[in-house]
Amino acid sequence: MALTISSKGWVVIPVEFRKKYGLKAGDAVNIVDYGGVLALVPVLEDPVIDARGMLLAPESVTAELVDEHRQEVARNGQRKSRETVDRP
Repeated sequence: MALTISSKGWVVIPVEFRKKYGLKAGDAVNIVDYGGVLALVPVLEDPVIDARGMLLAPESVTAELVDEHRQEVARNGQRKSRETVDRP
């Protein structure tokens, strides 16, 4: 979405983004330069409290990796069994 910078350097954040990210008048944001990409990042009132639990996943990453590995082994097993059937 293209935005225009005013002569005062202001940019209006569209309402759909303000609603999506819970931004309201008076909220503070940081502008961050990620190597040529600018990002607006909301300032947390209490970073420790607000960030608590942000890295929690509904399922452990280990369980997801094990499940993915089992699926891959099953796919490879099916391929191998097809190859042996197709061979003369």
